Amino acid sequence: MKNNRYILFWLSQSFSQLGSAMTAHALILWVYGRSGSALAVSLMTFCSYLPYAAASLFSGAFVDRHSKKAVLLGADTLAAVCTLAILALAASGRLEVGWILAANVLTGLMNAFQSPAAAVAVGVLAPEGRIANVSGMNAFSANLTGVVSPILAAALYGAFGLPTVLAIDLLTFVTAFFVLLLWIRIPEPERKAQPKAGPFAGFLDGWRFLRRHGEILLLVETIAVINFFSRLTYENILSPMLLARSGSALTLSMVTSVMGAGGIVGGLLVSLRKKQGDPARLIYGSAALSFLLGDLGMALGRNGMAWALAGIAASLPIPFITAGQNLLFYSRVPRAMQGQVFAVRNALQYSTIPLGILLGGWLADRIFEPMMASNSPLAGALSVLVGAGAGSGMAVMFLCTGLCGSLCSLWGWSRMKRLTVRYEVPNEKGAENERSN
Repeated sequence: MKNNRYILFWLSQSFSQLGSAMTAHALILWVYGRSGSALAVSLMTFCSYLPYAAASLFSGAFVDRHSKKAVLLGADTLAAVCTLAILALAASGRLEVGWILAANVLTGLMNAFQSPAAAVAVGVLAPEGRIANVSGMNAFSANLTGVVSPILAAALYGAFGLPTVLAIDLLTFVTAFFVLLLWIRIPEPERKAQPKAGPFAGFLDGWRFLRRHGEILLLVETIAVINFFSRLTYENILSPMLLARSGSALTLSMVTSVMGAGGIVGGLLVSLRKKQGDPARLIYGSAALSFLLGDLGMALGRNGMAWALAGIAASLPIPFITAGQNLLFYSRVPRAMQGQVFAVRNALQYSTIPLGILLGGWLADRIFEPMMASNSPLAGALSVLVGAGAGSGMAVMFLCTGLCGSLCSLWGWSRMKRLTVRYEVPNEKGAENERSN
């Protein structure tokens, strides 16, 4: 029964996420077509991540003290109201870029509550001992959404316009809303009466928990650095680099589709694994492989086939990283504190993403592309590795993130091994007996 409950939750939430992803892609097409500015597109992502990280400072305690189901329903409803407002503005011809940025700010705020609530719900609903497999299912659906949503969004946007995509997003929200409301029960842990505290008390409690558990704090810190390096290139640089170096939108579409397919395969492999494995090896070994083979492959590649192989190498290990994180968190964090700890994790891990997003484009335009266009000895030496011409500076950026990201991953792995905590086969229910003090 519990297994069926989780599958229903997973399917309905994945359906809703497909609608949200289609809207995000359609809005990018609308904003870029209206403004012609890559910076405006970057600001859309920035306006989502910054409030998300900021609100995570106090959302964890709120999630732990309230019904996870109510938090999910409320946060999703408010995000849907933003979509409805954008739909009304688009239908009336009054939509502006500023309204979309404002909607992204509010959606990011709602995600700060929705994400830890969903993370706790997954731990509650997942069959016992199957957290790694559940992570694989989530990775599979997320990557399938990543492959399908741009295609559907572009087709519907081109044929019927932005309002149609927004309306479909609202339809997926209504479906997931009523499935959760009527058919999914999320058990709540027994909560003791607590004295009133300030809005950041939950964040401080979660931070103190991380300080007492060095292996989890190390994980959060290293993933924050890994997120920075990955967003420095893939979020901003991959598309313009492939377009500049190949001159073909078809090559870009092929590489991004293959990357999504790699994530799907990785998710399937994780979901079918019978052994849980060592979380540190799953996290850091997979991250090092993704940077070494993926980023360096993107830097050194000269044609679509080479970039596609690099895309598979970059994306296939990602579900293993997520599975390792979930194994460690669900086995170490008491259920009553999961909302607080997950919120602190989100605030710290994702705080580096806005910086990477904004810095990546600036470095490409102002530093690396002009450097490779010059006749300097450094440009000549690097051109032996990455080639010359438009896009070669962005290829050097992939070279840098591949080296820095893999070294960071290997350093984190070695540090984790030196900690006193020994990794047993994690049991996500085992954290129930642990009490914070």
